[in-house]
Amino acid sequence: MGGRVGGVLRAVMLAAAALGIWFLSNYESQPHWQNYAAKSATEFSALRANAMLGRILGPKEFPDPVSSDNNAAVRARIQKEFADLGVKTATYKAFTCNAWRGFSFIACATVTDIIAEVVPGEGKAIVMLAHYDSVPAGPGASDDKSGVVTVLETARALKAKNAPSKHPVIAVITDGEEAGLLGANAFLQNPALKARVGVVVNVEARGTRGQSLLFQTSPGDGKLIDLYAKSVPVMATSSLYAEIYKFLPNDTDLTLFIRQGFPSFNFAFADNVRYYHTPMDTRSNLSHATLQMHGDNMLGMVTALEQTDFASLKGGNDVYISVLGMMLPRLPESLALPFAILVFLGIALAAWLARREPFAWKPVLGAAFMPLALIVSCAAMGFITAEIAKLISGQPDPSYAYPIAMRVALGFGVFAAALLVSRMTALRGAAASAWLWMAGLGVVTAATLPGISPYFTFPSFIAAVLLLATSRTKSGWSGTVGQIALALSALAGMIVWMALVCNGETLMGLGLHELFTVPAAFALLGAIPLLAARPMTRGAWCGVTAVFAVVSLACAVVMGLQPAYSKDSPERVNILYFQKGTEAPHWIAASAWKAKGTEGIPASMMKAGGFTYDDNAYGGLNMGSAYVAPAAGTPTFQMPSATVLGDVKKDGVRTVHVAVHGSPDTSAMLFRIPKEAMLKGFAMRGQHYDPPKGWSGDTMVECSSRDCRDMDMTLTLGSTAPLTFTFAEQRYGLPAWGGKMKAARPDTAFPSQSGDGVILANSVKVP
Repeated sequence: MGGRVGGVLRAVMLAAAALGIWFLSNYESQPHWQNYAAKSATEFSALRANAMLGRILGPKEFPDPVSSDNNAAVRARIQKEFADLGVKTATYKAFTCNAWRGFSFIACATVTDIIAEVVPGEGKAIVMLAHYDSVPAGPGASDDKSGVVTVLETARALKAKNAPSKHPVIAVITDGEEAGLLGANAFLQNPALKARVGVVVNVEARGTRGQSLLFQTSPGDGKLIDLYAKSVPVMATSSLYAEIYKFLPNDTDLTLFIRQGFPSFNFAFADNVRYYHTPMDTRSNLSHATLQMHGDNMLGMVTALEQTDFASLKGGNDVYISVLGMMLPRLPESLALPFAILVFLGIALAAWLARREPFAWKPVLGAAFMPLALIVSCAAMGFITAEIAKLISGQPDPSYAYPIAMRVALGFGVFAAALLVSRMTALRGAAASAWLWMAGLGVVTAATLPGISPYFTFPSFIAAVLLLATSRTKSGWSGTVGQIALALSALAGMIVWMALVCNGETLMGLGLHELFTVPAAFALLGAIPLLAARPMTRGAWCGVTAVFAVVSLACAVVMGLQPAYSKDSPERVNILYFQKGTEAPHWIAASAWKAKGTEGIPASMMKAGGFTYDDNAYGGLNMGSAYVAPAAGTPTFQMPSATVLGDVKKDGVRTVHVAVHGSPDTSAMLFRIPKEAMLKGFAMRGQHYDPPKGWSGDTMVECSSRDCRDMDMTLTLGSTAPLTFTFAEQRYGLPAWGGKMKAARPDTAFPSQSGDGVILANSVKVP
């Protein structure tokens, strides 16, 4: 009876400990400074920066995409803020194109950057980088005018310090970042401007709150990380972020500076991503604490760089992970694999020294597969609970607006999985297997994706030391000292992995539940030996495991019964008026967040518009699927036109010169070059790009400034066959008669990214 009660009590205590670590990690994932006003003139103040933000945005907080009237107004206000600080500014205006994302997208526009001389001096400069343009759907208070005011307030603090600097400091506030990193591209295409750059600190946003994360550095970042650790009050970073970022389609202005070989730091906050690129990216939704951390990072890094020889920043890469904002354990990447192997051998030695029973195949196999069983079981619970909630809700992400029930469902589910596998082996086998797996994965990741390895090797190192120290004690790991060693090892794993659980939800929400359940499995792996040390009777084990599983499934049902969207967490749905040539126009309603556009739209819109799903909603522009409805009885627009000015075929290569013309109301022009054209080169207004070797896909040219209403392009093609090019004029905002359709969109939905608008398409044939 005592053993059963002890086992149940231990299980409950471990569940409470895991929950406590999760709460601690969740708390630490948000900055909590409250003394924004209690800042001296030489310190960064979020209150001062926020006041600047209000002046820059203006009272109505309109979007300011590249080349818009509000874009020019915001630029003038930023220059006034610099002038009020006594900082001289100049603008740099240029037409530029940037081919990115393979070669599927060529972004072009005329952009106007702001360059401010913050600290005078000779030689290469420290560049404080941010962008001032927004997407057409929202005012961009966080993305990235929070970065702009971070630079401004840092400039004010630097001038107040008036400390000697080894380097000049300039601010580069770019235009056209949202249109394709165009302001940064134009800056770097100017040899004189590029020659000024020494090191770059960029500030960005992908939400409205959360920690200001150092999520990207330039290659050879060991010295950069050392400088960061010495220069900021709270550390929030991991080499994992940079490792993952390599595989994502996301880019910032800093991407282009890193490609040019400049030492670089990239800071961003990413919590509350639901407001990212939407009308709710407003000043009132920006966290003051987040802005303070952003500024502390920028001011700390620039102040440190002022006294640093840039040559000393060169070195090898590090692997690293911040712990509770207070520690930043790190290791040269060149030592990651030897260190991981050493840790693995240390745990293997501890397991061999701790042996007490004769060898038997059954318990060894049970122990060997226990960690895999835990990972698979946790992932399975995530899929099961998510599918139940989706089935009941009928929505692809039922937890979007109200995630608490899903958090509880996943939390109880992963602990049910831990209880389920806890009887697969006894104490010694569980301890040896858990930490050999953790250390073994450290070896694998150190050899393949070293940035991820600290999550495995750092807690495994603590476990190796503790398990070795207690392996030959009188009672081994089952005694009090051994249990303390196992508990401390488990604690190290929980602290590291629970932080990743919280960050995963912050970045991607619970729709991608694998980012919750799989890291949670690793967080609980070190707890399995503690459960195995006080095994419950079979009946108690079945009962407790069933309780956790039933609560998990019940919460999934509750999740499914709640609305997926709310006024505070609206669904992203854009409304577009679309017309192609002489064809009948139609309305398009589509999710602007998901790639395929196959997600349902609100019932009120379906009812008002009579929408049906269409795989080719954008009439040959190859922009995906969406829901469409007839736009009967609406006025029609004059369509954009194109003229083929030249078509020369020679030696199997074709050069086509085509001019596309839009209306005076054009916001952007689109031109699709189909795969069958076999694009070999693109040129427009002095910009020339060749596709990478082996490129064979479609390419969309998007020219996003008002002067793009007249596009004059030269295409070098590998095909001499007849071709059809589809192009379009895009206007931001719905036409006057779109009010009824707009009114049908409920207050639980809103536009995002490019927002509502008009697309007028046409085509031109080249024989």
